[in-house]
Amino acid sequence: MVDEEAAVSAPATAAKTTPVWVRIALLGVAYFVIGMVTAALARGSHAAVAAWRLTAWALSAVVYAAQIWFEVRRSGAAPVGSAVRAAAAVALGGFLLAVAATVHALSLGRARVGPQLVALVAWPVLLAIPAFLVALAAAAVLRPRRTA
Repeated sequence: MVDEEAAVSAPATAAKTTPVWVRIALLGVAYFVIGMVTAALARGSHAAVAAWRLTAWALSAVVYAAQIWFEVRRSGAAPVGSAVRAAAAVALGGFLLAVAATVHALSLGRARVGPQLVALVAWPVLLAIPAFLVALAAAAVLRPRRTA
């Protein structure tokens, strides 16, 4: 007979055994892939480009919301920890996109080193700060309330 309590807690146990940095890295890569794939598909009219950009935002929002939900509801993380990990994943995705933009600009011979180096720092920071604040608020709302 299967122990029901063990079966219910299995996802939370699995979540806690996966190293945090692995989850952050996978989510950062997911943001990067979303950005690169939708950018590659964004060809044609202005409306088509705008639609693919909105698609990238929507897919990223789904990944972001799922991460916050997972952190709070499945792994039982505190709001601050959840927000830090969400911001770290977003920052990593931003950094990877900045690297890709730098490589692309250099391959076209259009890159000026100064602005490209600034982007490698600015993109992750400018993305991580609001990601942290929104995730902190969302995690505080999602956190299970203890009943007396």
